[in-house]
Amino acid sequence: MRIENPFKIGFLATLGALIALTLGGMVESLSTVLTYIATALFLALGFDPAISWLERRRWPRWAAVLVLIVGVIVVAALVVWAIVPSITAQVNEISTRYGAIIGDIVNSNAVEWLTVTFPALDVQAMVAQAASWLQGNLGAITGGVFQVGVGIVNGLFATMIVTILTIYFVASLPSIKRAFYQLSPASSRPRVAELSERITGSVGAYVLGMVTLALVNGVLTFIFLSIVGAAMPMVFAVIAFIGSMIPMIGTISASAIIVLAQLLLLEPGSPVWWIAAIYYVVYMQVEAYILTPRVMSRAVQVPGAIVVIAALTGGTLLGLLGALVAIPVAASLMIIIKEVLIPRQNER
Repeated sequence: MRIENPFKIGFLATLGALIALTLGGMVESLSTVLTYIATALFLALGFDPAISWLERRRWPRWAAVLVLIVGVIVVAALVVWAIVPSITAQVNEISTRYGAIIGDIVNSNAVEWLTVTFPALDVQAMVAQAASWLQGNLGAITGGVFQVGVGIVNGLFATMIVTILTIYFVASLPSIKRAFYQLSPASSRPRVAELSERITGSVGAYVLGMVTLALVNGVLTFIFLSIVGAAMPMVFAVIAFIGSMIPMIGTISASAIIVLAQLLLLEPGSPVWWIAAIYYVVYMQVEAYILTPRVMSRAVQVPGAIVVIAALTGGTLLGLLGALVAIPVAASLMIIIKEVLIPRQNER
């Protein structure tokens, strides 16, 4: 290769690298906004099958969107109204019993056993020092609680932004699709529209299926925990619902949290925790072999190895949101490979 003007080539290469770094920094700065947009679009595609179902029954789209949004808001408000009193009562009980808890520790059999077994140790003094340390570091602990409060406020703000974007995307999804189709050449526009509809339908079916499975787990958890007399059944029903939305490890993680919480919150010797453990072992088998195949029958089937790889990759790149979005993205890529790439390779 003959280089006629090395200074010009070096200058252009440096300028290109600087522009690339600037664009990368801009994308990184906008990562939060892009995450909000991706989350809202993902939720909008999940709501679209329900809206289409209402439209097929001669509902106007604006009425279907309004009913769906109002229904989701009412359900969310009822859930918050149900779980906040339980959490508040539990926190107040722990705060009220702080002094009693310290006294129980000081006068417990464990302290007495340590005192007799290790006479060289002043166990009473150690417990007193621990209590004084807690009181002395109350400001730092309060500061940590303040940071948690700031995180909760930021989470509420993000939820509000995502909710507004989701409402906009749900209401204008057909026009967004038409605008996207106009960007493709006229000769290939019908094919692009067909593939896009299949991809969005697959994503919508996946989201709707995950919500259905999560709803089943949450309702059954609430009924079961209420029957066996567990602590805070509504709170743990919400935890079960959220856990079921996470691929692979969500249900088992939520089940473990619920069982451990019952062991810690209820009276010693209560059988609720091991009854809950047996219930969740049985439920996970029913979910894996009966519920999931039936509910997910309309979604694109993704091989198990690709599910694991996609969830791990998405979780590494974007955290929880990435793990949630990774599987429908993998399903969409499988549709593109099957319908576009493979036919082109076969034509060569």
